[in-house]
Amino acid sequence: MESGNKELLDLYGNRLRMRVCGICVSDNRILMVRHNMAGPENIFWSPPGGGMQFGESAPQALVRELIEETGLTVEVGDMLFVNEFIASPLHAVELFFQIKKVSGTLQTGLDPEFSDGNQIIQDVRFMYMSEIKALPENQVHSIFKECETLHDLLSISGYVGKKKNN
Repeated sequence: MESGNKELLDLYGNRLRMRVCGICVSDNRILMVRHNMAGPENIFWSPPGGGMQFGESAPQALVRELIEETGLTVEVGDMLFVNEFIASPLHAVELFFQIKKVSGTLQTGLDPEFSDGNQIIQDVRFMYMSEIKALPENQVHSIFKECETLHDLLSISGYVGKKKNN
């Protein structure tokens, strides 16, 4: 994955990235995507989402990203909160929306920004909050540090994010 880390930094390093992310809940479980990422264990679980393209609205981008990453077609609901991630050389502003599955079969998708040999999406599944909270903190999206329960997650509003000095 070393070449994948280089590809990740080449794509997203030293520039601001605008992302959309979706919180999809089914049977009290949250849809999560496992990525191979930079770090000693190369494991990172997060709600699905990705970068917006020029001329694309946030809801359009989220629908596209969910199809790419999970095979699911979704309906975009209310915006929940904004998260800002800064860990040089990466900087992302993430718009989190509540989403609802409309159709499709859950499957591990692809990330078209990455080459075939360096795909970072490794798994997609619905997980209980207790499963997510049991993961090592460095293997899960920072938003889960802000909550203990599913209700807590869905109650977050406004701006969330802290600068991480490296």
